[in-house]
Amino acid sequence: MERSLTPRWQHALPDGRIQCDLCPRDCRLHEGQRGACFVRMRQGDAIVLTAYGRSSGFCIDPIEKKPLNHFYPGSSVFSFGTAGCNLACKFCQNWDISKSREMETLADQASPVAIANACKTHGAESVAFTYNDPVVFAEYAMDTADACHELGIHTVAVTAGYIGTEARRDFFAKMDAANVDLKAFSEDFYIRLCGGHLQPVLDTLVYLKQETQVWLEITTLLIPGENDDPKELEAMSQWIMRELGPDVPLHFIAFHPDWKMLDRPPTPARTLIAAREIALQAGLHHVYLGNIFSLEGATTLCTACHAVLIQRSGYNITEYRLTETGACPECGTVLAGRFGHFEGGFGARRIPVRMGI
Repeated sequence: MERSLTPRWQHALPDGRIQCDLCPRDCRLHEGQRGACFVRMRQGDAIVLTAYGRSSGFCIDPIEKKPLNHFYPGSSVFSFGTAGCNLACKFCQNWDISKSREMETLADQASPVAIANACKTHGAESVAFTYNDPVVFAEYAMDTADACHELGIHTVAVTAGYIGTEARRDFFAKMDAANVDLKAFSEDFYIRLCGGHLQPVLDTLVYLKQETQVWLEITTLLIPGENDDPKELEAMSQWIMRELGPDVPLHFIAFHPDWKMLDRPPTPARTLIAAREIALQAGLHHVYLGNIFSLEGATTLCTACHAVLIQRSGYNITEYRLTETGACPECGTVLAGRFGHFEGGFGARRIPVRMGI
């Protein structure tokens, strides 16, 4: 089920190689070579996506798991990914999927139309391209997005935002929401621990906020001794405030030892609590904490009267007081996000789904 890469995301070089323009890595490929992401390979005069139509698994999750707290809270989302990644994060928490070099990992197969129909059958309001970065399987994600939109299903990209300028425009034109992983606010961190650069990610964030209608939330995994310095967190928060505005939700997530960073301790709860306070002091309205229990770090407040609008416990919504238009029932202030009729919440369930072609 291979498919040629979008022609405008590649170009021939004078030495006979073909350059992939999907992301800032600019992989230059001879015949038979694979890009750094592994799933894009040159065959003849084109680059093909070898993972097209093949997945590492399908599952129905709560939308809060992406994490998205302001995009149809309590709804269910049909999640899937492929294999490979265009970054090389030493702390990857999905490394068995994103770092896989075995195509046998992609045991489940499904066409875009089959995925859209499965979403409808299972009552999922959205489809999420997740587990590994959908940038590397962009054509598959975009075709699936088209099929889902035809059935009224929303589309979500969970991504590191490491994507080229032209591909960025094409890819996010198909998305309704995105959670972008801002891994740190340091070029040194990106080079040393991710094998990439910070600026392309910042460019993606600014593009999404200023030039699209995509609902945007940000996640930062805090790693002890690497990206949790208060000065760095203050600089990051101030940048978000200045370039993106106060209403973009920011999620600070606790690190646990994984992949090639087994020597680091888990993130203490106090580090996340302090990070949240720094971001709030910078003016951000919605700062959430993940992988720890924190009542305040899971609560959505009205930005005007500070009434509790949404209370969460893990992925469960224990209190929901928004109107269907997303307004505070106390003062009428509209909460930033995408909201609709709330029916009690999907909860913390995880439902694996078996697919066929």
